[in-house]
Amino acid sequence: MKLDILAIGAHPDDVELGCGATLAKEVSNGKKVGIIDLTRGELGTRGTADTRDEEAFNAAKILGVNSRVNMRFADGFFVNDKEHQLEMIKMIRYYRPEIVICNAIDDRHIDHGKGSQLVSDACFLSGLRKIETVHKDENSIQEPWRPKAVYHYIQWKDLEPDIAVDVSGFMDKKMEAVLAYKTQFFNPTSDEPETPISSKNFTDSIEYRARNLGRLIGTTHAEGFTVECYPAVESLFDLK
Repeated sequence: MKLDILAIGAHPDDVELGCGATLAKEVSNGKKVGIIDLTRGELGTRGTADTRDEEAFNAAKILGVNSRVNMRFADGFFVNDKEHQLEMIKMIRYYRPEIVICNAIDDRHIDHGKGSQLVSDACFLSGLRKIETVHKDENSIQEPWRPKAVYHYIQWKDLEPDIAVDVSGFMDKKMEAVLAYKTQFFNPTSDEPETPISSKNFTDSIEYRARNLGRLIGTTHAEGFTVECYPAVESLFDLK
């Protein structure tokens, strides 16, 4: 399946929180979008791996993406080594995305930075012809593929974005997808332990962070990303 955008997160809900509105916007523009979760979030304080699987499925339906798969790497303990890189290369070559969006380069949760570097490295290695891989759904050696761009969404830490995407009109869809993770976020009737992301303040911050970045670029809402190379434009008038 050829995708325009492949969004990858260390845990189910990373993608929704980091770039859910951007994905919803691109889906509405007719782009083919897929999501890969590296782990099932099995070490999460609230809920279980099974409930996260169900929540991730429901969130994908809300966003309208074409595909969502889980790599079932070990939550908290996966590493950026040859074994994990080869598994990611298989997926990149299978989906052949033009753009990959992945975790923040630096963040509170150790899996976020690890996942970010793992995906970035795999995107580069995926373009090397002498690395041979075979995807389970294919019968031949895969062709090399390197995405045109790798972008990193912003998560817990307020990293300075390199680019901002106007997502005005798509925040409701993002919030619906985020709140599909019923076990993870604010619920005044829940008897689960409190976590840094289960507070009402955190849920509210999703909206006000997007609104503040939108204010800075002259729109209602925006999502920010860091980049690995200079964004290129044909004209200064392409910049807003």
